[in-house]
Amino acid sequence: MKFNEAIKDAMFQSLETDNKVICYGLGVPDPKHIFDTTTGLQEKFGKERVFDIPISENALTGVAIGVSLGGYKPVFVHQRLDFFLLAMDQLVNGAAKWHMMFGGTMNVPITIRLIVGRGWGQGPTHCQSLHSWFAHIPGLKVVMPSNPADAKGLLMQSIQDPNPVVFIEHRWLHNMDGEVPSGNYFMPIGKAKVISKGSDITIVGNSIMIPEALHALNFLKERTNIKADLIDLHTVRPIDWETIFTSVEKTGRLLTLDIGAETGSVAGEIIARTANKYGKELKTPVDRICMPDYAVPTSVSLTKDCYPDAYDIAQKILDMLGINNIDISELRSTRTWTHDIPGNWFSGPF
Repeated sequence: MKFNEAIKDAMFQSLETDNKVICYGLGVPDPKHIFDTTTGLQEKFGKERVFDIPISENALTGVAIGVSLGGYKPVFVHQRLDFFLLAMDQLVNGAAKWHMMFGGTMNVPITIRLIVGRGWGQGPTHCQSLHSWFAHIPGLKVVMPSNPADAKGLLMQSIQDPNPVVFIEHRWLHNMDGEVPSGNYFMPIGKAKVISKGSDITIVGNSIMIPEALHALNFLKERTNIKADLIDLHTVRPIDWETIFTSVEKTGRLLTLDIGAETGSVAGEIIARTANKYGKELKTPVDRICMPDYAVPTSVSLTKDCYPDAYDIAQKILDMLGINNIDISELRSTRTWTHDIPGNWFSGPF
């Protein structure tokens, strides 16, 4: 099953088994169906539970708070994370605070699906990864899956969570294939997964940086004896500190990967806590790979050097291990398509 099909399956299972689940958003029932993640849902469950909306993100987030207080579990879908910035007041000052302000007696089980990613020269206002903003807010959970099975399990769990969850999908992952459990499938929020094991270095990341890291590690494995713990966070709030610290205690090295800008990044938070806890016990200084600290350009001639990938990860691993005799230039040429799309299957603008 592809990643976007896993999202659709999670929505189908949730709507099928819980009649309090509703799904709405700009373009949910349109011909493209939010990158084919909502296809057929309205036909199956009706226009009262799956429907389009006016372009009024702030108001409709307020509606989500209202219906959730009335016992429903709304899934509010946005075709771009950028569009949801209009609703930050409702999310941050409303939904995220409600459970605490009422002494734990009231819940707002809202799931906000946001899509990030690049492609077709979208430029600075249509491909921002602002998950660190949401991760800064007490009362929110922030989920970022990296593969189809996790996408289904984490989305189903998010929908059943008693309080607001921001669920962030990377557009480049939507066509990824993977084995996905059938029926109801839930994965715990806040629990990371070690997807490769080794004692040389700990690598922590999420979303599309996980397949990029796997690409880098597989490349290095064929040429060196480097073995790494690669940790898929699954969620950036809460963060599974126990899994990270257990690995760092073993390897003594930490590299963090993030699709957000470097300053104020989730990667920076992981580095800070790890450095504070282990200090001089570390074999090398902790490091990170993030987006640069400037707005993403539109021009292809500029974006080609903007996004970190497997090459950057492999180079950083070698630097941290003090290895300088491995040629990784081949990683720069493994993609036969333009850098701004993940493959020939990728089409736009929706």
